[in-house]
Amino acid sequence: MLRQGLPEPTVHPSREGSVATSQLRLREVRPVGPAFVTAYALSYAGGSLLFLAPLLVTLALKVNDLVGLDDAPRSLALVTGVGSLLALVSNPLVGRLSDRTTSRLGMRRPWMLVGLAGGCAGILTVALAPSVPVVLVGWCVAQVFLNAILAAQTAVLPDQVPTRQRGVVSGVLGICVPAASVAGTYLVQAFDGSLLTMFAVPCLVGGVLVLQFALRLPDRRLDAADRPAWSLRELVETFYVDPRANPDFAWAFLSRFLLVMAYAFLVTYQAYYLLEQIGSREQDVAHQIYLGTLAQSVAIVATAPLAGRLSDRLGRRKVFVMGAATIYAAALVLVAGATGVGGYLVGMAVGGAGFGMYMAVDLALVVDVLPESGSVAKDLGVLNIAGALPFAVAPALAPAILGITDHSYAVLYLVAGGCALLGAAAILPVRRVR
Repeated sequence: MLRQGLPEPTVHPSREGSVATSQLRLREVRPVGPAFVTAYALSYAGGSLLFLAPLLVTLALKVNDLVGLDDAPRSLALVTGVGSLLALVSNPLVGRLSDRTTSRLGMRRPWMLVGLAGGCAGILTVALAPSVPVVLVGWCVAQVFLNAILAAQTAVLPDQVPTRQRGVVSGVLGICVPAASVAGTYLVQAFDGSLLTMFAVPCLVGGVLVLQFALRLPDRRLDAADRPAWSLRELVETFYVDPRANPDFAWAFLSRFLLVMAYAFLVTYQAYYLLEQIGSREQDVAHQIYLGTLAQSVAIVATAPLAGRLSDRLGRRKVFVMGAATIYAAALVLVAGATGVGGYLVGMAVGGAGFGMYMAVDLALVVDVLPESGSVAKDLGVLNIAGALPFAVAPALAPAILGITDHSYAVLYLVAGGCALLGAAAILPVRRVR
């Protein structure tokens, strides 16, 4: 395995036998080098690619191909909503399990490998599904296992990256999501000869990127004697952090939930928005989404590293998160008012500037307000519920909004803009971070 340039982690178990969050912060974590950051970023991009390619384009087109445009929004809401509810369980549960994994392969690596195998199986089930119920089953399997990858990957940041580098590394990871979006939409429209290849090619590329990091990661290892106790109470607490004891964590959770809700409204329904509001032809939708994703991603790539580095230098996080959410709200207003593809692309580019600033700083802010619980991956898993829950709530609300507004996607995206503004306001009460 290629290990050169990757830091060897040291684990200091607490007296109670768990790896405490406070000890992770206080122990000496050597600075990470370019080799580690590059491998980590490619893996993060690969994991994002696995679920973003279906979410942005192919899942909507698959459902539309099965039931037609009139019924597609409701059927897509069912598929994405149920899948997201399962993601709510999978992410924190795998986070907790990885915190107590004593495998010789390490704590995080086994879950990346299991998640990759199961996620790819779920995606291929969707691609070959003859009906919406089979699509639903396949997407649920994919969500459960792909969130296992996400939980393990996210835990690597506090595991192996020192505090003074987290803003920069978080900024690099922030670029990975838009890069994966562009790569996914490009691969989909480049291999649009059949729905099977539109699903399979991004799945293959993403899988290779996840695998290269999983195999070379100098993963932390936990001795069986130091494994935390397990009980029904521990299981229940996997999905919960007391907001009264950890108010900063609760406000960070709410802020992320609201901003991701705005994003979920946009990406889940942009194919149908282009078909109905913009009047695009169905054969042009994949290419137009690729162009929109490219415009957004270029802005993110230009913004995220600068925002992450500036945040580290100034020692401030909140102002960046608030500014980012406000810019994203303005972008959704532009998308809502667009009458052609050009207006849609402008809105996506402005949204990219806001989302780039947000993604560069959000993960660093979140790590800084983690509870002193002794379960890093579990707490990050709870926080990641704020990234998964909107993809269940938004599809549940969208058909109702479209129903009472005569299928007005402009109103839908104005509602999304309001969610982003509320997300900006929710970060104000956080006290532990400037």
